Amino acid sequence: MLNRRTLLTGTAGFAVVGLALGKAAAAGLTGIEKASMRGSINATELGVQPGTFDDQSKAFAKLLRDANSRDMPVFLPAGTYLVSNLSLPGRVRLSGVPGATRIVYGGDGHLFMAEQADHVELSGLVFDGSNRSMGDYAQGLLDLRRVGHLVVDNCQITGSGKNGLALEHATGRIERSDISGAADAGIYSVEAAGLTISGNTVSDCANGGILVHRWQAAEDGTMVTGNRVERIGARSGGTGQNGNGINAFRVGNVIISGNVVSDCAFSAIRANSSSNLQISGNTCSRSGETAVYSEFSFEGAVISNNIVDGAANGISIVNFNEGGRMGVCSGNIVRNLSTSGPYTADPPGFGVGIGVEADTIASNNVIENAPLYGMSIGWGPYLRNVVATGNIIRKAGTGIVVSVVEGAGTAVISDNVIDGAVNGAVIGQRWAEPVTADLTQLSSSGFAHLTVERNRVS
Repeated sequence: MLNRRTLLTGTAGFAVVGLALGKAAAAGLTGIEKASMRGSINATELGVQPGTFDDQSKAFAKLLRDANSRDMPVFLPAGTYLVSNLSLPGRVRLSGVPGATRIVYGGDGHLFMAEQADHVELSGLVFDGSNRSMGDYAQGLLDLRRVGHLVVDNCQITGSGKNGLALEHATGRIERSDISGAADAGIYSVEAAGLTISGNTVSDCANGGILVHRWQAAEDGTMVTGNRVERIGARSGGTGQNGNGINAFRVGNVIISGNVVSDCAFSAIRANSSSNLQISGNTCSRSGETAVYSEFSFEGAVISNNIVDGAANGISIVNFNEGGRMGVCSGNIVRNLSTSGPYTADPPGFGVGIGVEADTIASNNVIENAPLYGMSIGWGPYLRNVVATGNIIRKAGTGIVVSVVEGAGTAVISDNVIDGAVNGAVIGQRWAEPVTADLTQLSSSGFAHLTVERNRVS
């Protein structure tokens, strides 16, 4: 049986030849044996040495070109490599010792940039931007554009002066990596085609966590699953453009599931003009504004089985005035909301558990401690085909408010349990103004568009 000892003994002659150029320098490097075992080019053989104070950009670029021409992977032993302004060739497979191989940005432009590469694979590497400024043309510490197949696995990306990882027209996967301390967003993807972002930790970024965008609304298909996103700021301000843990913009057919998102200045998960969207099974804690948002001109959003604990608003599926319609809001727990947010809100203010407007069913949700409304249905005339049934609402200012403005469409409010609503269980409103008695206490709602029945109030 061929074991490791036999293999090393039998290939000793080849090893002597292969290491002749860098044997003395490489002898004590951590992980160097992995290069030969994997059939990789050992970077030290081609003059790239860890731990020196010299900029190694030229030697590093030559190393990548040589590996590209030979179509071979490159292994970087543990240590620090100071480089800048590297343009990746068409095929790159670069690996290191996880947590110990550090590629440090030396300034004056960018760190890694790729344009129309066939295959880029980065694994077991630390990319350190040292909080240095970057060129205006660079989008991120790793700026990878039009990559046919991209893999970033088990890497750390820290201290970027812009986005940590910036992708354009990328296909592939970003997984098991830690991105932190970016001056903008941790991961920014635009115009992806079948991208998977899974199992990462994104933290302490100034403007955003994971951003999945398109320049124009179209199918995107990105899957954002199983990530941990925390402590995301909104340094550049605004009322929702920044400060979101996971942000989808103009992207169709996107799945956001199984993520743990906490302490974001605005939303844990915010989707703008994103159709055929699924947001499911996420845990969202301590959001500064609306925890889970599907807004503006979307068609088709399923928001299900999420936990929201702490936010100004819980879940909003709104903006029928902009074409936002067609949703399912089911099986969520929303609790511990606040009337204060990151800016002064327009009426009616913050503190709403779930808000829906058009062609949407809100069912089987549990809402607790919503100081303004447990549920808000419609806004002025922007109400059509809403069913709210089988929900439990506890300790709310008003249990459910529903629009009774002229032109408001059909709403059915039935079979809900409403407990401890201070200002009434179900109240009709004109915009933000209450204009009816508690509709659960009347034999008829008095509004042709509105059915209120079989609700249990205590």
